Amino acid sequence: MGGVSRRTLLKAGVAMAMTAGTARASSSPVFLVRTTDRADGIRRGLTALGIPAIRGKQVVIKPNFNSADEFPASTHLETLEAIVRQCQAGGASAVVVADRSGMGDTRGIMERKGVFSLAGRLGFRAVVLDETPAEGWADERLTGGHWSRGVLFPRLFQEADLLVQTCCLKTHRYGGHFTMSLKNSVGMVAKYSPRDNYNYMGELHGSSYQRQMIAEINQLYRPAMIVLDGLAGFTDGGPESGTLVKPQVMLLGTDRVAVDAVGVAILRMHGGNATISRGRVFDQEQIARAARLGLGATRPDQIELVTDDPESRKVADRVQDMLRG
Repeated sequence: MGGVSRRTLLKAGVAMAMTAGTARASSSPVFLVRTTDRADGIRRGLTALGIPAIRGKQVVIKPNFNSADEFPASTHLETLEAIVRQCQAGGASAVVVADRSGMGDTRGIMERKGVFSLAGRLGFRAVVLDETPAEGWADERLTGGHWSRGVLFPRLFQEADLLVQTCCLKTHRYGGHFTMSLKNSVGMVAKYSPRDNYNYMGELHGSSYQRQMIAEINQLYRPAMIVLDGLAGFTDGGPESGTLVKPQVMLLGTDRVAVDAVGVAILRMHGGNATISRGRVFDQEQIARAARLGLGATRPDQIELVTDDPESRKVADRVQDMLRG
């Protein structure tokens, strides 16, 4: 199937966010459900927000397989399976799962996590981004950003009809402060250039502008859906280990700024560390930079928390108070 331009993807993402099911057209809807059943939470979220038109389209899923450590350090296989099954049930022509790990060999990590076994069982394609040849990367300069020479972004993502992202709920002790949907985008870009071996991740992690640079990568694509698995999370430490809490929530949305803001609020509710608990949620540097770039909500009252049961509504009301605080 032929791909579509990034401009078309951006328009499609914006249109979906504006027409989502029960949400107001001018808001950034985030579905929140308190649950221990990942598949049911995802199904309910897609129903509440409005399922993207999938039939006949290629869907690329970006998980978080930064390391082989157990959830919430990395994507739970039940979450990945539930998303793949929803795409297949919606009539996707093909489903691809693609990632690049930051803490070890990507292929080995995906093997240990069972991704290739799951791919064989469900019939999707698993891609190791590190193995992409030079012609499979687009040179993106990110005008006005903090990247000295831009980044290399996979043409696989640019040519996808729909891009779905699934992330975890956790802090990040190596300078990101937190790692949710905005930070998950770092695993989309090349670590080393296959042309001259330039170390993009070395530039990122050595920069005092790391959190702004994380946000800037997100200009390169617009997700059709984000699924944040918050059944458990890290309120300190991270990304591969940390102080474990169990909020037992799933979040779905199309606005990465809104999803991450809600995620930070939830971590604060469960005793988040001093770094993510300081100041207003929208003052967190990843969120503030992404908002200035026009990637999503710019203030708390633009976030509409959508729920479908009383228990989830109680959690949502607490989150809303935390966002306003």
